[in-house]
Amino acid sequence: MMRRRRLRISGLVQGVGMRPFLWRLAQRHRLAGWVENDPSGVTVEVEGPADSIERFLRDIRSEAPPLARVDSIVPLLETALPPAVDSSNEQSQRPQFSIRTSHGFARTSTDVPVDVAPCRRCLAEMRDPRNRRHGYPFINCTDCGPRFTILTGLPYDRPQTTMAGFPMCPACDKEYNSPADRRFHAQPIACPDCGPTIWYTTLDSNRHLQVSRPQTGLLSSAAITAAQQHLHEGRLVAVKGVGGFHLACDATHPEAVATLRRRKQRPRKPFAVMVPTVAAAAALAEVNEQAAAFLSSPARPIVLLPKRCPQAVTLAECVAPESPFLGVMLPSSPLHELLFQQSAAADNTSSLQVLVMTSGNFAGEPITTDNMLAAERLGSIADGFLMHDRPIHAACDDSVVRCVAGLPMPIRLARGHAPRTLRLPDEGPCVLAVGGDLKATLCLASGQQAILSQHLGDQASPATLELFTTTARQLLALTHATPERVVADLHPGSLSTHWARAFADEHGLPLVQVQHHQSHAAALLAEHGRGLDSEQPTLVACFDGTGYGEDGSSLGSEFLLVHAGSITRVASLERFPMPGGDAAVHQPWRLAVGLLQACGVAPASVWPAGHQPTTASRLHAVERQLAAGVACPLSSSMGRLFDAVASLAGLCHDVSFEAEAAVRLEAAADEQQHPTTPLTPYAFDTQLAPDPGEPLPIGWRRLIRQVCLDLARGAPAACVALGFHEAVVQLICSLARQVRDRLAASDPTSPRLQIGLTGGVFQNRLLCERTIAVLSDEGFETLLPSRLPANDGGLAFGQAILGRRPLPGG
Repeated sequence: MMRRRRLRISGLVQGVGMRPFLWRLAQRHRLAGWVENDPSGVTVEVEGPADSIERFLRDIRSEAPPLARVDSIVPLLETALPPAVDSSNEQSQRPQFSIRTSHGFARTSTDVPVDVAPCRRCLAEMRDPRNRRHGYPFINCTDCGPRFTILTGLPYDRPQTTMAGFPMCPACDKEYNSPADRRFHAQPIACPDCGPTIWYTTLDSNRHLQVSRPQTGLLSSAAITAAQQHLHEGRLVAVKGVGGFHLACDATHPEAVATLRRRKQRPRKPFAVMVPTVAAAAALAEVNEQAAAFLSSPARPIVLLPKRCPQAVTLAECVAPESPFLGVMLPSSPLHELLFQQSAAADNTSSLQVLVMTSGNFAGEPITTDNMLAAERLGSIADGFLMHDRPIHAACDDSVVRCVAGLPMPIRLARGHAPRTLRLPDEGPCVLAVGGDLKATLCLASGQQAILSQHLGDQASPATLELFTTTARQLLALTHATPERVVADLHPGSLSTHWARAFADEHGLPLVQVQHHQSHAAALLAEHGRGLDSEQPTLVACFDGTGYGEDGSSLGSEFLLVHAGSITRVASLERFPMPGGDAAVHQPWRLAVGLLQACGVAPASVWPAGHQPTTASRLHAVERQLAAGVACPLSSSMGRLFDAVASLAGLCHDVSFEAEAAVRLEAAADEQQHPTTPLTPYAFDTQLAPDPGEPLPIGWRRLIRQVCLDLARGAPAACVALGFHEAVVQLICSLARQVRDRLAASDPTSPRLQIGLTGGVFQNRLLCERTIAVLSDEGFETLLPSRLPANDGGLAFGQAILGRRPLPGG
């Protein structure tokens, strides 16, 4: 029996080779019809025998392209469609199936395609001297290549990419239009005859660079050779990648790495390195099966790994000084692959083994994408520039992930992972959420879908604010969405809140402000498919550096019970002073002095002469400041408590990058995971108040006194670090038990309590894994972020969830 069916396929189905795949599938099953991109994904119509159509539908899910994700296949109206072929002639002619030209959309809810690292087949062609794309740094096919960073509009077709300015040569045009070719409808298709070009340039005597395609000079393979030569010589090279410029140098060359640190003004924060293969990564770091999968995934993120000791390749010590971890990535583009290939023309006998590959910017600024801006901003850092003329429409830094409890934990969502499309548990109005001032992202939520932008940087930089505005415009243009509300943090002095207020005023929209830690909790639950109205009670431990409270206080250790539409504060650390305010964030010894004074402990008993974190006069000045209560704001931040303990243990007194002290505390504890002597049982005071409406102030004085006693007895810093981690684990478990018991007493039929862990502190692998293990032993299921960062990079998503709730009086 003949049938005709029209279907809508939703998910990640544009920019992943779905239409060519459906064309080939229709040919295999001898079905007539057509396919086109639509605002929700892809629409396909097929006509033929009923059993052939059923096999066609089955194969869509089982054989979808490797980059695709099929969320749903929804049948559309069938009855009023005219025949696609004359059924009386069906046996005498081959059914016709076509790919229709896409049209502009009034609004779209399809996933935005992300950038994809080169596939094996393209790399094999690039290395084949007989192939016409041999050595071509922009080789791609339907399974790989740039997507989001070149996209100027949806649907994803070549005219709506930055490749629109490169007309295809006859050979590329033939591949593009040949259904049997794997470059059939590959939108960034190019070759040396018609596509983008690379060149290598250095500052001339007038400090000018060649920022546009030159007619002569170091082009193509000569450009690669020149860049390789300079890297071998210890020079710094700016390399234009997929989402922006990297700053590169030979990671085994101490002088080169030291020069990069000095010029980039980055004294201690570890650099990431790029290596050609997983095997090369394993020579530098501990790479298990899961880490190998992350490294070689199509996204090619930076993966944080434990350093191998000894390393098969000796890195310069200042690549990741005093850090037990190393950020490692594989080449994310054909151009990066070519840098590792040995060049017969280069004046060296070996290929490059490992390169520092760090974002092309100064600290706090967004990654540079434009050739002219690169010359202005990076000219004082780089000795040479490996440039190309394929425009980058959307800036996109490298993604960063970490293996935690068997899951990928994103630290930064960017190239290959962003924009991230997330399904929402409920319908709601269209809102634009603006995140926080650090690790800024934007989130656009509409219907039952949210799109979280790529990492944009820290709002303190004027360049980041400019990129923030540009990204908001790009996101709205891509989706054709019209926000009904703007959502921001409660903090009145937040730069993101100021931006949101200006945007809301400009467009005549209401501004909704939501609490920081509630946003973290909402994001975690929504990632796991839970709405705020769920009857499933969840106790969320949200630990971070700071978040503005509803009463104007500085919070950072919230236990929130989310249940049946309510978010209740259960507990929070007792507040402690931060002498000097923000100065205490950069100088944790100030925090430590504040804790010591509150506990009646003399600093000299913890830091003996010769081991003090600063001069005696500065110590006394801070003690007087605390006694007078001048410039000593109070905080309940768990992140700051980690910093203070790191200083007490002598691990870090001054920080040059975010979380430096906490990272050192984790590293010390990790070394001591199997202590030969019993640990002192450090403990917080965690007895819940009788009144459920009153949040418990968690006492820390007993713990700090225990730490001081151990240090006075000469306990190693590693033992103190591990003991502190264990105390935090037991704090979470103690409160989980108490809340479970309280819920059971009030309603014995209540579903089993779940525990959520989120906030930047939970990027700590040791803390997460130990907490999950102990909670599991107690019978708790634990929710952990695995698609969103636990830090403020996921905050905008949670803001969007909260901002869609009914407005007061609405």
